[in-house]
Amino acid sequence: MNQTLQLASLALAPSKGRTDSQEGMWAPPEKPVVEEWRAINSRRNAKWWYAAFHNVTAMVGAGVLSLPYAMSELGWGVGVTVMILSWILTVYTLWQMVEMHEIVPGKRFDRYHELGQYAFGEKLGLWIIVPQQLVVEVGLNIVYMVTGGQSLQKFHDLVCHGRCNNIKLPYFIMIFASVQFVLSQLPNFHSISSISLIAAVMSVSYTAIAWIASVQHKMNSSAEVDYNLRATTTPGKVFDFLGGLGDMAFTYAGHNVVLEIQATIPSTPDKPSKKPMWKGVVVAYIIIAACYFPVAFVGYWAFGNQVDENILIALNKPKWLIAVANMMVVVHVVGSYQVQICIHTCISNSVYDMPVFDMIETLLVRKFWFTPNLRLRLVARTVYVGLTMFIAMTFPFFSELLSFFGGFAYAPTTYFVSFH
Repeated sequence: MNQTLQLASLALAPSKGRTDSQEGMWAPPEKPVVEEWRAINSRRNAKWWYAAFHNVTAMVGAGVLSLPYAMSELGWGVGVTVMILSWILTVYTLWQMVEMHEIVPGKRFDRYHELGQYAFGEKLGLWIIVPQQLVVEVGLNIVYMVTGGQSLQKFHDLVCHGRCNNIKLPYFIMIFASVQFVLSQLPNFHSISSISLIAAVMSVSYTAIAWIASVQHKMNSSAEVDYNLRATTTPGKVFDFLGGLGDMAFTYAGHNVVLEIQATIPSTPDKPSKKPMWKGVVVAYIIIAACYFPVAFVGYWAFGNQVDENILIALNKPKWLIAVANMMVVVHVVGSYQVQICIHTCISNSVYDMPVFDMIETLLVRKFWFTPNLRLRLVARTVYVGLTMFIAMTFPFFSELLSFFGGFAYAPTTYFVSFH
């Protein structure tokens, strides 16, 4: 705890002036090398459509596949109500955050925690925002590891159809992580724009396949579908209710990257960044609604309380289409993982950037005099990917991870700063 406070103080410490060694005169501080290492706002030339597909990639992730399962825990009435209210409230709070990006004239809040510090105070803002933001971002990366591994395993099982050796899930998680080891070395947000765009297209595609295949399953099945709650005991119903809320909360937990995305858009007094950003957000949320609602409602309608925690795992026909959909999930979570990792690892060495990886890099640069270069990036990001891979292999529980991370950090990152 004390070490964390020291790191926070170190990162937030104001830049000191320098003394000219020849004349003994004070001179303005030289531009720190660490500033040139910053990735998120090194190029502020993004367009509104960048904001659109970055938001789609960040929001429509693994969580959408669990929505039918969440519906089975809540039932039709509560499930539909929570889905619609969550969409409306998150659009409203996201609009507030877009407006607050430049709420102070001449200043841009490029980081989520910077806005938290403005709202709650320098130290309290860090303690309120940073832990919650880290839970969301690191939690997303862990869930993406599990999802990528599960989808690779499903693809393998569908293609081989018993003709291949049985490979356990941890090995598929390792295969997925091997891609992330390489892509995590990309330097900034702009360098992953193509990956993010492809991931956004994949998310729309596999969600469409999920609900269309669910319709086909329902039409071809003569089995009676049970829409009663999954649990039969009162404690079970309570825990399922909370778990369902957590699952749905996780799917809407995209506010933690909004300011960082907006920071890539240019801004002038005549053309503030909030206009193109809001345009991108509107487009993104229309796409999000088109992805979320059909998957949640049609998936639950087709399977009832027997639905799997991952809707694509429950589907098997048409075999080739489900196999393609699972590979689309893999491609999408590769991009989503990179969007999240870019927020708190690629966006490195800002003196205010306090997510865990930035703390490590700031400590290495400022305390131990490491140079912010390729070696630092290689070691730090590789260790981070390895850590999330290890946790995913140790706890490969898709729905439980969604419920925990969604319930733990959704409200703080979505509402606290905006409503304050």
